[in-house]
Amino acid sequence: MSVVIAGGHGRVALLVSHLLTDRGQLVTGIIRRPEQAAAVRAAGARPLVMDLATAPVEQLAEHLTDARSVLFAAGAGLGDAPGKANPVDHDAILAFADAAELAGVQRFVMLSAMGADPASRYPADPLVETFLRARGSADENLLARAALDCTVVRPAWFRDGPGSGLIELAGHTGPGEIDRADVAAVLAALITAPATSPRILELISGPTPIADAVDRVAQRSAADHDPVIGHPRPRTNPPERGRTAPDRETAPMGPTGQPRI
Repeated sequence: MSVVIAGGHGRVALLVSHLLTDRGQLVTGIIRRPEQAAAVRAAGARPLVMDLATAPVEQLAEHLTDARSVLFAAGAGLGDAPGKANPVDHDAILAFADAAELAGVQRFVMLSAMGADPASRYPADPLVETFLRARGSADENLLARAALDCTVVRPAWFRDGPGSGLIELAGHTGPGEIDRADVAAVLAALITAPATSPRILELISGPTPIADAVDRVAQRSAADHDPVIGHPRPRTNPPERGRTAPDRETAPMGPTGQPRI
């Protein structure tokens, strides 16, 4: 199976590439800067330099024609001004989805952020609010696309531990934390689990082995689906901030003002 990862240089994305290529799968990691290529190759993936914020849909689709699945794991985080999200955190997601549809790729896994909601309120930091609203809007757009088997994953605050292999994966989990290694393992499992769509799944550390947690989600009936598209659970704040080392991937900001996963 061939997988294309948007945001292939992110810390979680590199871990996903390692897991998938170790299983014999072909992975392409889309990156923005040529100097990121070495890390992508070291993870076993093929680097593809392309700016997701500006690439035309048709150009993106050309690179997805041989893919069986795609993972969007890119993110810029804070925009330039409240109310104006960075294109990578909204417009590029929709363009990537358009490209997947054009290329005939059905399986789409989205690495989003706990607290993402188009109606998010976070007065303490308008830029974080802008980010969460943009991500939430993009999430809902993805789930409404009949041509895509889309699963949106919203992890809690990241830790840098080795991963326990034990998680909670559900429509609503409550607050928590999660090792990046466990997030990567969940994403790698979901890539081949289209029965988990269309779903919004929150992710924290918990009591259940990853394979079992993914199987449980896949086996739930339509009546048990957690999200209702267009009617997300109301939120007044994103999860508590400041418990992880920041880097440039998706999700709310850490104490330095940089994206936190």
